Amino acid sequence: MPTDTDVELTAFSGSETGSKVRVAAVQMASGPTVTANLEEAFRLIEEAAAKGAQLVVLPEYFCIMGMKDTDKLAVREQPGEGEIQNFLSEAAKRFGIWLAGGSVPLVSPVSSKVYNSCLVYDGQGQQVARYDKIHLFGLSLGSENFAEERTIDAGNKIVAIDSPFGRMGLSICYDLRFPELYRMMGKVDIILAPSAFTAITGKAHWETLIRARAIENQAYLIAPAQGGFHVNGRETNGDSMIVDPWGVIIDRLPRGAGVVVAEIDQAYQSSVRASLPALEHRCLLAC
Repeated sequence: MPTDTDVELTAFSGSETGSKVRVAAVQMASGPTVTANLEEAFRLIEEAAAKGAQLVVLPEYFCIMGMKDTDKLAVREQPGEGEIQNFLSEAAKRFGIWLAGGSVPLVSPVSSKVYNSCLVYDGQGQQVARYDKIHLFGLSLGSENFAEERTIDAGNKIVAIDSPFGRMGLSICYDLRFPELYRMMGKVDIILAPSAFTAITGKAHWETLIRARAIENQAYLIAPAQGGFHVNGRETNGDSMIVDPWGVIIDRLPRGAGVVVAEIDQAYQSSVRASLPALEHRCLLAC
């Protein structure tokens, strides 16, 4: 993590929705064509909204899984402009939901790279948060070779925002391996972790990481994922899930496109934190 990382703690107003709210994680197997991916995403957002979800989270790379890593450079957008961002804004407004676009390729100062950005929109279609992925995935294991640093410019701001559903911390995929990121968010009620885990790393570590981050932060964790075989030959792990503050998996989807829906219960979360006040017992603080 960059030593000059800033912590961006932004508050946005929103009406209270009560102690319970339905949320959704969308699972996809995105391809190389943005338009086709957006059509599929719309169908799944519509399904989630029909099931009563007020917060819907799309997976990492929902808008493009290119034939090669550099394909995302061709569809990168300026902040606040472009087909992908317009889609997210219009979908959020149409269904009156909060919508998180797991990751969108945005321009960076480096011409050969993009920011991999999680964008959050409120029910009026206004963008209320942006998080640029900090930890960039690298793997060299058999036939699996990835080096996100070649095409992605790392972010340096930790983002947590207030929402009608509680305080939300934003992260993307590989961030899950770095628990200090979430500690630096402060106390958050919900963690978003849109991902595209590989089949190999996902089988070994996905569930463990998701449940660990939920347990140690006593937070609900919404983890939408890419799941299946992609046109580019890549296989992603899937297993999108929503986990409660006790580490219980409320709902999950092993493979294929679909929607995972669960209820967040703020009263239950408060009872967990009151009965086991681990967040208050924390002793080891950064110097």
